[in-house]
Amino acid sequence: MELTAAGPVHSPARTLFAELAAGYSDAGRLERACYRIAAVLVLLGLLHLLVQAVLGGPWAGPVSWRKPAEFGLAFGVTLFAVTAASTRIAASARSRAPSLGLFAIACTVEVLAITVQAWRGVPSHFNTTTPIDSVFAMAAAFGGGVIVLSILTLTIAAIRKPLPAETRATRIAVLCGFFSLVLALLIGAAMIAIGERTMFTVSLEAAYWAATVLVPAHAVAMQGILVLPALAWLTTHTGWSAPRRTRIIMLGSTGYLLCTAVVVIEAAFGIEPTRFGTAPIAATALALLGLLTLVGTGIVTIKAVCTRQRHT
Repeated sequence: MELTAAGPVHSPARTLFAELAAGYSDAGRLERACYRIAAVLVLLGLLHLLVQAVLGGPWAGPVSWRKPAEFGLAFGVTLFAVTAASTRIAASARSRAPSLGLFAIACTVEVLAITVQAWRGVPSHFNTTTPIDSVFAMAAAFGGGVIVLSILTLTIAAIRKPLPAETRATRIAVLCGFFSLVLALLIGAAMIAIGERTMFTVSLEAAYWAATVLVPAHAVAMQGILVLPALAWLTTHTGWSAPRRTRIIMLGSTGYLLCTAVVVIEAAFGIEPTRFGTAPIAATALALLGLLTLVGTGIVTIKAVCTRQRHT
């Protein structure tokens, strides 16, 4: 904090970090454990990026350091986001504990299974060539089922527990975040089902590439639970009224959902949006419109946070 003639000037980053630290200190035992597990998973993912840089090897394919890096980062960040969002759905700590605890355990199992198989130098998905490979594959599949069940339970809790009017923006963000996460998990289940079918009808090698067209849709749908609740949290530091905060979140959520819907529909028709020129121009324009709307609301919100902190 700096002092000026007009009074103290607070650093927005320092203020936000202080609130995050306070939120961790005030969290329950289970939530703090989930945050710590999330941190470990993220560090594990970062470690494998370092391993890739040092040892090299293929980045793509069924056996690569990308998989433990990607899954560690993805599950770690998602666990953090789900834990934070679950505390804002007005459900008691006791009622959400089973779902949140199972979700944390399943995330850990998924990352560990993929990591161990990467260090063994064998594929982690669809690999049942040996008894030990079958154990890891079944553990990952069971963990995936637990993840879907726990997220569905938390989503239902978010629907059934209305929040006060002054926190309506948070409710919208959390609901959209959980809905998009459920969609991402369903797409992931479809990818596994396609891979399993391909493994039995074609080959194990073909199974790893059978559902790549769904990867962008799965990735985009995963981001809602990360971005939207974070945006809602930032709006609480703007000084805006509750109705204005709600309008901003509705606009940002609409932009995100529009972009996600376009990518998912394209995937359903076998179109890969990451390949330039393959998607219809109108669809690309709609996706960009949604993305720019979300980014725009984020920029406006961050600017409002900084402006308020400078005058606090």
